[in-house]
Amino acid sequence: MTTTTLLRFATAGSVDDGKSTLVGRLLHDSKSVLADQLEAVAHASRNRGQEAPDLALLTDGLRAEREQGITIDVAYRYFATPRRRFILADTPGHVQYTRNMVTGASTAQLAIVLVDARNGVVEQTRRHAAVAALLRVPHLVLAVNKMDLVGYTENTFAAIADQFTAYAASLGIPDVTAIPISALAGDNVVEASSHMEWYGGPTVLEHLEGAQVATDPAAETARFPVQYVIRPQTPAHPDYRGYAGQIASGVLTVGDEVTVLPSGRTSTITGIDALGEAVDEAWAPQSVTVSLADDLDVSRGDLIAPTTTAPVPTQDVQATVCHVADKPLRVGDRVLLKHTTRTMKAIVKDIPSRLTLDDLSHHPHPGELTANDIGEVTLRTAEPLALDPYGHSRRTGSFLLIDPTDGTTLTAGMAGTAFAASLTR
Repeated sequence: MTTTTLLRFATAGSVDDGKSTLVGRLLHDSKSVLADQLEAVAHASRNRGQEAPDLALLTDGLRAEREQGITIDVAYRYFATPRRRFILADTPGHVQYTRNMVTGASTAQLAIVLVDARNGVVEQTRRHAAVAALLRVPHLVLAVNKMDLVGYTENTFAAIADQFTAYAASLGIPDVTAIPISALAGDNVVEASSHMEWYGGPTVLEHLEGAQVATDPAAETARFPVQYVIRPQTPAHPDYRGYAGQIASGVLTVGDEVTVLPSGRTSTITGIDALGEAVDEAWAPQSVTVSLADDLDVSRGDLIAPTTTAPVPTQDVQATVCHVADKPLRVGDRVLLKHTTRTMKAIVKDIPSRLTLDDLSHHPHPGELTANDIGEVTLRTAEPLALDPYGHSRRTGSFLLIDPTDGTTLTAGMAGTAFAASLTR
């Protein structure tokens, strides 16, 4: 029996570019919509005076979204084809919901940025491309929508594709696939369009099904955040001590010399249990229990890594962040920093710059970040933190800042500032 791979992807674009319609068309034409769902959409469309079902309503679930015809929250949907399984995040287009786009794209392996063929690349298009680059989304698709409204002309598509590809390259995004579509009419979404014979590339669904997103775990540096210490202390296992968690990246093998961080103590892996059975090796994203040769002080939040490639713990963290809370983040604020399975106290020492998304320039030392702001921060943690650069690992290079008074998530952080610097080029 063959297993289908899973692709996580996000849609983004300016308001009224047709993101929700594209997602609805994908679900409808791939036969991933139940009959009662389609009838509910048809009924809602008739109530709004529309003759044909508005497929955007398949994802715009909030009442405010339906009334205004916009997307506010991130709408997650699951669907599958014989070739692949998908989890999609339909993200908002409005500037004030940029933080929601960050949420939806943070785990995406591919992002679809929509552009209205009549308007071309606009300010919000550039914003979403910048966020995709910030979050290191590996693959980017430019869907030039509403081609039916510009007569399906090749020159219009080519000009937009060239402009966007050049902009994406300036952000360090090398892989852009441009596809001309009409989400409303279904051209090049699931079925190839008969109106654009000049286009010989894949449809959106064909590209999604064929996108190569799988990585070789052996090529990645191993990281194992400890989630739980298992000590049964039973007659059958009087001395058993195992460290349970999910491998964040790479491969662990029995016999590997590893370092436990932040203590810096070293040992050797003597056993790996996966699904109740002893194995010689395990890889991301498996959940396993690891046994070490030495009786070390290891607890939840510690990180086990190969000694030769272990990160250097630090209490001084520089990061690029997106502020997601309504409450501002200010210099001097005391916060909780959550990194993998570890949570510790930290203080905001400095906010060196805020990114102006209109022109991707930097506003130095703004003093605070407000909702949807992207900027750089310098943090001082109460304990040493084993943090990788986000460019090396999306999993162990990311963290959250949390309000210690009520547990509200304040900020999504990505260790390192290389991206922010590259935006000024």
